[in-house]
Amino acid sequence: MDLSLEQRELLDRLDEFQFDTGGASLSFSRRLARENGWTHGEAHRAIREYRRFLFLAMHAGHPVTPSDQVDQVWHLHLCYTRSYWTRLCGEVLGVPLHHEPTQGGAAEGEKFDDWYARTMESYRRFFGEPPADLWPPASRRFGEDLHFRRVNVRRAWVVPKPRTLLRAASSAASLLAIFL
Repeated sequence: MDLSLEQRELLDRLDEFQFDTGGASLSFSRRLARENGWTHGEAHRAIREYRRFLFLAMHAGHPVTPSDQVDQVWHLHLCYTRSYWTRLCGEVLGVPLHHEPTQGGAAEGEKFDDWYARTMESYRRFFGEPPADLWPPASRRFGEDLHFRRVNVRRAWVVPKPRTLLRAASSAASLLAIFL
């Protein structure tokens, strides 16, 4: 990785940035893990990728789009307003970094597909191959992974829907319709 002095300094500042501060019993990383059903290790990996995304936002030279896991870190960080706006944007990045979600529609979908592809290219240029579990292909990032709902897992069961079970149920319903 051939970085300029400015880029190296930013990476150093991002590496030094502390998300877990103040001795809270529910730290940033633990909250991130809890809210996403991740292990503490998975949360720390996502935070590492968020740091890289922040670097890309400053030095890729084009708009960037995060993976879903990185976006979850970003969303939570935005809730920690002093940490995000004062410490990260003000002291580390030196500029505000706004989160601009999609406005919906085909044109927006194409725009974010393009931005994500360019983000992946820039990631490879600066950091090498991204971890596939945290930076999936665009077809998954903007396809099946978009069907999320916030669920209180203390009050509700979350049972995955196997595709084969859905197909079998659909076939059975078709057969019943023929005989009825």
